[in-house]
Amino acid sequence: MLHLIYILAFTILAFLAVGNLIRNLVTLGMESQRPQGTKGSFTPSSGGQPVVRQSRVRSVPHPELLDDHGNVVDEPFLVMRSMTVEDARERLDALYNASPGHSDEASGDV
Repeated sequence: MLHLIYILAFTILAFLAVGNLIRNLVTLGMESQRPQGTKGSFTPSSGGQPVVRQSRVRSVPHPELLDDHGNVVDEPFLVMRSMTVEDARERLDALYNASPGHSDEASGDV
């Protein structure tokens, strides 16, 4: 009986999570289609119609997107180069062998 309660609880949580995901995606899609400088809101006096007002507050970017002089940086922040599986394995082995808990006498290929 307890198993059925767990299955029911996790099923409800899964439906809530998927519903929240879909709702967030729809909201994000609607906000991405809205012009940047306008902000729409529903007011009771307008009969439920959206009222578009110009935003007086200038959009401030995140501090990590600014350089030392306060200018917005337009270049990519992360550049990844491709590597082979062997190169990645060698680097991981080197990290493992350099770790403080690693002992050379206990190492062996499994």
